[in-house]
Amino acid sequence: MGMFTSFDINASGMSAQRYRMDIISQNIANQHTTRTEDGTPYRRKVVTFEQKADQTPFAHVLNEARDNYSGKGVKVSGVYEDTWTEMNMVYDPSNPDADENGYVTYPNVDVVTEMVNLIDASRSYEANATAFDASKSMALKGLEIGR
Repeated sequence: MGMFTSFDINASGMSAQRYRMDIISQNIANQHTTRTEDGTPYRRKVVTFEQKADQTPFAHVLNEARDNYSGKGVKVSGVYEDTWTEMNMVYDPSNPDADENGYVTYPNVDVVTEMVNLIDASRSYEANATAFDASKSMALKGLEIGR
């Protein structure tokens, strides 16, 4: 493990969590969007992560030269629409998007859930930033030894 590997790992974690916070913000902003471009209500989006450079020890030995240039840490593997949570049906016959029974289909965005996810992403970002600062401090102390 090189000296700068910890910087790469922490930076990838911060980038991934920042992207997750952007998607959560998009969900909150669209909590009342009943009609998107395709005519359906907005669906909540969920970000998934995966490990970068997932190799077995044997593959690691065989690909050691290539492994020096591959990333470490985490990456965003995808952004998916939440199809497992039901949409919110609200009785509002005066709404232009109401069906024949007077119900409007609102997005499956729960603000409390989104805020909990936002706090989680924020804390994860802070943890990566703290680890980055600790790595930086250790590197600086190592450079001071060489004086």
